[in-house]
Amino acid sequence: MNIIDELEWREAINQQTDAEGLRKLTSEKSISLYCGVDPTGDSMHIGHLIPFMMLKRFQLAGHRPVILIGGATGTIGDPSGRASERSLQSLEQIEQNVKALTEQMKKLFVTEGDNQVRLVNNYDWISKINVIEFLRDYGKNFSINTMLAKDVVSSRLESGISFTEFSYQILQSLDFLHLYQHEDVQLQIGGSDQWGNITAGLDLIRKKEGADTETKAFGLTIPLMLKSDGTKFGKTAGGAIWLDPNKTTPFEFYQFWANTDDRDVIKYLKYFTFLGKEEIDALAEKVATEPHKREAQKALAEEMTRFVHGEEMLEQAKRITAALFSGDIKSLTADEIEQGFKEMPTFTASREESNLVDWLVELGIEPSKRQAREDITKGAIMLNGDKVTELDFAVTADLAIGGKFIIIRKGKKNYSLVKLEQN
Repeated sequence: MNIIDELEWREAINQQTDAEGLRKLTSEKSISLYCGVDPTGDSMHIGHLIPFMMLKRFQLAGHRPVILIGGATGTIGDPSGRASERSLQSLEQIEQNVKALTEQMKKLFVTEGDNQVRLVNNYDWISKINVIEFLRDYGKNFSINTMLAKDVVSSRLESGISFTEFSYQILQSLDFLHLYQHEDVQLQIGGSDQWGNITAGLDLIRKKEGADTETKAFGLTIPLMLKSDGTKFGKTAGGAIWLDPNKTTPFEFYQFWANTDDRDVIKYLKYFTFLGKEEIDALAEKVATEPHKREAQKALAEEMTRFVHGEEMLEQAKRITAALFSGDIKSLTADEIEQGFKEMPTFTASREESNLVDWLVELGIEPSKRQAREDITKGAIMLNGDKVTELDFAVTADLAIGGKFIIIRKGKKNYSLVKLEQN
């Protein structure tokens, strides 16, 4: 299957500048293509991943991906998809973000061999252009009328847009021209909101390289990702789902995908995993006939966690999930407890021995000693997965997993994490 045919099957193409021309080109030879991300933060979130998953598919099909980290464009700010002006970051912060994103990309892409990923930073060439060159050699090729007609600009005219953000599409066009000239890049891919920037780059290439270039450079965008309920993909009550394990733990990352709605799971399998058509079709059948088993969601969670965090972190996420389901809390390490109970109510207790009834009331887990005694005698209280029914039970530091945590379960689903003070 040609890479374009595969993307069409995966419903991963929104717009193309020349569909047949690109299909023909990718059938005839291995091409270089690029996708960019601006270092607006020190980690990507899963929304950023969408076009880069397509870049990875091109790489696996034998093409040569170039990832552009926008060290220069990040100082300006892309107005796409925004109703107001961005706050400018310091150059020092942008530099730190560039380093962090570069390391994330290296983990996701093949960095050896003929089709290894090439990582570039547009600060390396844009910073060398002075203002006179920018206006004479590049600005002259852009019509204000055309720029105003772009959705990204026209949508901001009422609320206002600075010249800084207005000039963003010129800088991104410079990127495409530079990579076309110096890295043999013939295709730029991006999210649907990047269509105006991509076509502006193609116009600049044609003007600088000649009209016949039209058949040699291409643009492709990915559809806007929305959940079936119409809300934005990748957002939860707790915020964005980050690739950085310090921002979103591998367990939280796994759980996000495992909790995917039945209506979305096959779409996500097509977009985000490298499973083939037969495997995905089989999982689609499982969703239709045995949705309660959630096999498609499990496959999605495993594929994505393995891709972003590796096999070891995937196994850890699965261990935490299994322990929470079975109640076998003591099988977890302190680190796994911290991940699995990160969003649970958390209390701090001293390491001194205490009667269980008093301890539960002092922490605020139980409202009164009467209620505490009633719950204990009824078998509604569990410590680290073990039911406790003795009213004179002594809570000691020896109970703590890893010397740090005691997990309280009250009833069937009410978990609390108790952290013991460290000496």
